[in-house]
Amino acid sequence: MPGLLFVLSGPSGAGKSTVRKAVMEQCKGLKYSVSYTTRIRREGEREAIDYYFVDDETFQRMKEDNLFIEWAKVHGNFYGTPRLKVEEWLQSGFDVILEIDVQGALQVKRNYPHGIFVFIAPPSLETLGERLRNRKTDREDVIYLRMMNALIEMKSIRDYDYLIINNVLEETVHKFHSVIIAERCRIRYRDDDNQDALWE
Repeated sequence: MPGLLFVLSGPSGAGKSTVRKAVMEQCKGLKYSVSYTTRIRREGEREAIDYYFVDDETFQRMKEDNLFIEWAKVHGNFYGTPRLKVEEWLQSGFDVILEIDVQGALQVKRNYPHGIFVFIAPPSLETLGERLRNRKTDREDVIYLRMMNALIEMKSIRDYDYLIINNVLEETVHKFHSVIIAERCRIRYRDDDNQDALWE
């Protein structure tokens, strides 16, 4: 039986990476698709763990070769999700998490309509601003741009299956973990032959 595709997205600074990492420590059988990006590596980020860091020319070549499930330009940098590894994992029965921006999530939804789409949102725009400033990775004008983009991205909530407000991290992690457990138990994902043989 093919695996499930969980798409986790939301505004920059909402806490997607932190939530995803915590859930993967608790939940077995999950694969995380590492994205490609052209942005500069932040302090503490590791190649092939956090991102694959490439230049613009390499990214454009991969895009032209149709090697991405989705790609988007976000805050001046390109991001893309590799196609082959994700499809290989899904066909092998692994559940896969994509942690991507809203633009990319909407692309994935067109091509993978049976994916499970989870939107992580900050409790307020003010809180988002505080979190972005606490990262100490962006100038104030960049933070302002991210906050304005967040207002636009929040309008896409209705395109998602679940909305989780990331106010208290532990509660957010628990909710996302609960979504994964619930979706794994849904009858519509089970093979009909296996259902018939359940009590045999």
